[in-house]
Amino acid sequence: MPNYLLEVDHPLVVPVGKKVRVLLTAGDVIHAWWVPAFGMKKDAIPGFVNEIWFRADQVGIYRGQCAELCGRDHAFMPVVVDVRSQENFDSWLKAQQGATKTANAAGTTPATAE
Repeated sequence: MPNYLLEVDHPLVVPVGKKVRVLLTAGDVIHAWWVPAFGMKKDAIPGFVNEIWFRADQVGIYRGQCAELCGRDHAFMPVVVDVRSQENFDSWLKAQQGATKTANAAGTTPATAE
């Protein structure tokens, strides 16, 4: 498996060429959201909300990880950003909204409705 320990259950999905604002916080210790291809890193601090902006100019999968030595499981905190064309992003968003409506009607969460 080429991306062993670098996958996530739900990647951040964004449209290509759009400015994306990410709000960061943490629930336990300081973490750092880092995606090298975007040329930025920002700390996620318990009790505070930080923000970071980026714009991906090419469709693709971008990988990063927590860049703070935050504890025993530090090596198991990957970041995956899935940058899609606007049309593909719109289709994905519509599917997510449909899954949420279906899950709400069934009384479950979208993650378990799949």
